[in-house]
Amino acid sequence: SDGTKGVFGGGWQSDALGRSDTIDYVTIATTANALDFGNLVADRNGLSSCSDSSRGLFGGGTESSSTYIDTIEYITIATTGDSTDFGNLSTNKNTLASCNDSTRGIFAGGRTTSGGVNTIDYVTIQTTSNTTSFGNLTVSRYSIGACSDLTRGVISSGAGGTNTLDYITIATTGNATDFGDASVSRAGVSALSDGTYGVFGGGWNSGAFDTMEYVTIQTTGNATDFGDLTSARRRLTACSGD
Repeated sequence: SDGTKGVFGGGWQSDALGRSDTIDYVTIATTANALDFGNLVADRNGLSSCSDSSRGLFGGGTESSSTYIDTIEYITIATTGDSTDFGNLSTNKNTLASCNDSTRGIFAGGRTTSGGVNTIDYVTIQTTSNTTSFGNLTVSRYSIGACSDLTRGVISSGAGGTNTLDYITIATTGNATDFGDASVSRAGVSALSDGTYGVFGGGWNSGAFDTMEYVTIQTTGNATDFGDLTSARRRLTACSGD
């Protein structure tokens, strides 16, 4: 999101159609179906995304060959069109999480061929390049969600039965710190923020969840009930306006 437009890229369509390179967008303040934005460089699912006020990044995922990738691509959110190569993650992985401040994009956790990792990488969103090491999560995990305000990122839950919430100060490299706990352990959760609250929705643990929870990003503590999604589901994605 750039605060006005929300953009969604890639994903899994169905067993028949497989992975997608489609990028769609919506105007967040206006309810309507999504419109075509352009295409990713290749079909993939299990990717993550972040943005500043003008540029959006898509990182990692699994391509149609079922191989994990380290590709980062970018778009200019205000202008529809296909994505362009940005650089590479530190390793090939999927189901990672991303967040950002006004300058940096963060790529945290994820799954490699060896399992979940605790790696956190970052880039400067307006400068194309490969990622640089930021630090580590408190727990190695994948299928996670992340959101942020202007200074702090919060990373939630993940595969392996964890309800851990971590946080980082985005402008300062270093390892993540314990934030609190989600009410349940779940994977495939989505996250968004309005700059004050972080909201985590959906996910999976022996069944899909319709649960939404929130935290106040600048105040450490356990997540609190927010409400429910319209249906229980996992591996969804989310964004927000101003």
